[in-house]
Amino acid sequence: MIKPLVCRLLLLFVCISLYGQEDSTRTEDAWNRKVRFIAPKATVYEMLGHITEQTGYLFVYDSNTIDSKKKVTVPKGIYPLCEAILQATGENDLQLKLIGRHILLTRPTLSPLPSVQQPGTTGNTPAYLIVEGTVRDRQTGTPLPYSTVGIHAAGIGTVANRNGHFLLKLPDSLRQATVSISHLGYEPQQIAAELLTGQPADFYLETRIIPLQEVIVRLVNPVGIVTEMLENRAGNYSRSSVYLTSFYREGIEKGKGVLSLTEAVFRVYKTGYDSRQADQVKLLKMRKINNVQAKDTLVMKMQAGIQASLLLDVVKNTPDFLTFGYFNLYNYSKTDMQVVDSHLAHVIAFEQKEGVNAALYKGELYIDAENAALLSARFEINPAFIGKAEDNFIVRKSKDIKITPRQIIYSVSYRPWNGKYYVSHIRGDLQFRVKRKKQLFYSTVRTWFEMATCKIDTGQVKRFPYKERLPVHNIFSETRFRYDKNFWEDFNTILPEEHLSEALSKIVSRIEETGDTAPEAGPEQP
Repeated sequence: MIKPLVCRLLLLFVCISLYGQEDSTRTEDAWNRKVRFIAPKATVYEMLGHITEQTGYLFVYDSNTIDSKKKVTVPKGIYPLCEAILQATGENDLQLKLIGRHILLTRPTLSPLPSVQQPGTTGNTPAYLIVEGTVRDRQTGTPLPYSTVGIHAAGIGTVANRNGHFLLKLPDSLRQATVSISHLGYEPQQIAAELLTGQPADFYLETRIIPLQEVIVRLVNPVGIVTEMLENRAGNYSRSSVYLTSFYREGIEKGKGVLSLTEAVFRVYKTGYDSRQADQVKLLKMRKINNVQAKDTLVMKMQAGIQASLLLDVVKNTPDFLTFGYFNLYNYSKTDMQVVDSHLAHVIAFEQKEGVNAALYKGELYIDAENAALLSARFEINPAFIGKAEDNFIVRKSKDIKITPRQIIYSVSYRPWNGKYYVSHIRGDLQFRVKRKKQLFYSTVRTWFEMATCKIDTGQVKRFPYKERLPVHNIFSETRFRYDKNFWEDFNTILPEEHLSEALSKIVSRIEETGDTAPEAGPEQP
């Protein structure tokens, strides 16, 4: 009889201490909301989900700190919200903080974590906040790759990696701002930045079920939807040039090993969607890792990855599947309705017509049902004809090596800012089979590139001087640069995937620090 009484007193103490921190009657009422438990045993994740269903509050916590798969037993009954949370987690030393619809679960710390000061800077330099976590599906707990994370009002953001993990760095001035987390097909979450700083956390997004009454049942012409998107570009996309501060990454892997990884921060001079002028790129900072210990003598280099990223802005550089004419090569069909940042979107699938035997694309377009803006596009070289695309991707190769493309996939997404849509994230994944002469087996080589917009700026936008422009069609990894460690400490990047991090940790990497900060002038013309 003594143990339950001590536990109950401890739970009560935690709740009272939290009430003292939250000087609000409404918050006290929230903690006193009643939660009924009827299932005696379940996982922590299931128990917290049960609380969410009854109260509407969403939980933010680090699954490495709080074991969401742990089985807990809760006696049947009705509990105040505060006590229900502690019972559901099987913990009695948690700190709970309520802001809006979210409850943060953390372990007690000896002192709060302050804003991070940039290394090598003075105390007068503004600090920045770090928001880190993993975006997951609430029902399954699986990571949601390439989720968008940022503060739309400030034009600042980043993208989660393939494992759903992200790290967002914000100026201290945005401490009171709201961070938006979204993914295709899910209800986005708006969370106060102050709730998220200090430790990593998991963020669970709810699948958006589209009620029948939201869908007008009518005969849909998919070609008409795509045509409307093209006709509405003037209202949805900018005709003026802007600066996009962008993070860029490209890499080459063979099997489970990393051959090279190059990352950079660009300032992109982005011209209007209907401009005939080419986009321009200015290199701000760069870093490169080569696996100098790789035993294989195979050398592969990626050419024009930056140029490919710019060309994948399909709103500006309309590909053949967005070009209609007498000799249209594609069939279109509406396959679904999805949710993108709380907006209903038509999903339009396209694939080359029967009898067309060229290596063309197949994929899906996500078009806003309200304003006809293209929100996202995902497409690939038709696997049935990919063997015919070899000459499009392989520039030079040894006579002793046979290289054939196996999979070529691209994606591009757009996000709104100040009434217009801008490129948010671009990615290309290319996979090849490589076979040496007289070798029995093929090996697999994967290359990829991606570019994410971290900041949008429309003030005093001008074309770059000729000497500052980066030649976008060259082999970027061979660009001369000077490595600046301090710069990378406070800039938003896309975190490496888990397999990439593991591979890099196993090699003795060499960060090259040669050349000048600015690259040499290229052959491009003004």
